[in-house]
Amino acid sequence: MKISPQRDLFDIPEGVAYLNCAYMAPTLRAARRAAEEALERTSHPWQITPPDYFTGCEEVRSLFARLIGGDPDGVAIVPSVSYGMAVAAANVPVERGEKIVVLEEEFPSSYYCWRELARRKGARLSVVRRPPNGEWTPAVLEEIDESTAVVVATNCHWTDGTLLNLAKVGGEARSVGAALVVDGIQSLGAMPFDVKEVRPAFLATASYKWLLGPYGVGFLWVSEEYRSGTPIEHNWINRAGSERFSHLVDYRDDFQPGARRYDAGERSNFVLLPMVAEALRQILSWGVGNIAETLASITALIEEEAVERGMEPTPSALRAPHMLGIRLEPPIPEDLPAQLASRGVHVSVRGDSLRISPHLYNTGEDISLLFSVLEEHTRARSV
Repeated sequence: MKISPQRDLFDIPEGVAYLNCAYMAPTLRAARRAAEEALERTSHPWQITPPDYFTGCEEVRSLFARLIGGDPDGVAIVPSVSYGMAVAAANVPVERGEKIVVLEEEFPSSYYCWRELARRKGARLSVVRRPPNGEWTPAVLEEIDESTAVVVATNCHWTDGTLLNLAKVGGEARSVGAALVVDGIQSLGAMPFDVKEVRPAFLATASYKWLLGPYGVGFLWVSEEYRSGTPIEHNWINRAGSERFSHLVDYRDDFQPGARRYDAGERSNFVLLPMVAEALRQILSWGVGNIAETLASITALIEEEAVERGMEPTPSALRAPHMLGIRLEPPIPEDLPAQLASRGVHVSVRGDSLRISPHLYNTGEDISLLFSVLEEHTRARSV
């Protein structure tokens, strides 16, 4: 079911074509109200009781679990994808000479920690080159063999939305005893995702893009195999019995159940978590499948308009429903995003692509403005 435009739920002025959700989502009006109420509450800290350190966390943990078809015990609350990747790297077994598979031009947070792990363990970092035909899945499957320990992958490439079949990749990884680690930041909330189908060892994401949440809060889903692992920090709240504030000096070796042992310190953010909860409730209300279908119709229109103008967009058969890249002739001006923004059009340049990532707040007028400004830019360059 397609969703009608939801612009009134966001504070986006007329004349602003914000087609950049893959960069950062605008805050929902309801989430901003939740933050304002939370700020007022933190002005009176005597109203914040010990149980409040746990109730908000459990609410967002359960909401996120519903979104991915998982269980709340498998969800850790983390500040970023890089934190989640660090947890995964600290817990998946990698031996000397084994292989860690990553994608070419992967986002740095899903690359650096694995490069460092390979160096530390004497393992090999195997980079899957971008396939000329845009089909990542066969290229990744070909790279997985008996020497593979970890495959780090995404549902869609962050630069242009090109797809990867994670269910197939996960199955192949498990067949050789490798762990699949997924960066879901550019797909969760905009594409249906089921952990029971993909079966990742770890799934990391942040809330500030397609989950429509604030910057600084993310999630890490952990398969049962890894829920008794080692956290990368030892804070007070992830230990068993931390609900009893008067007994915190009675140090414990055991942890809170499930993936909670991986929760970051100060996870109980009394301003950000209400915003996250509001955003997740809205996404669940819309339905991720409905969001994906609606955004697919918007990106299809953008693709059609681009092709008519002789541009090279990522074709729908090769990309995610919610974003696409338009290949640009080099050299690409460094200030191109700023030039477009000065006319009210907000997109990103990633690699050699103009990355366009709409959401439910976008309208036909936004698309018209996008191509009007792009045509002006093209004419100016050709003079």
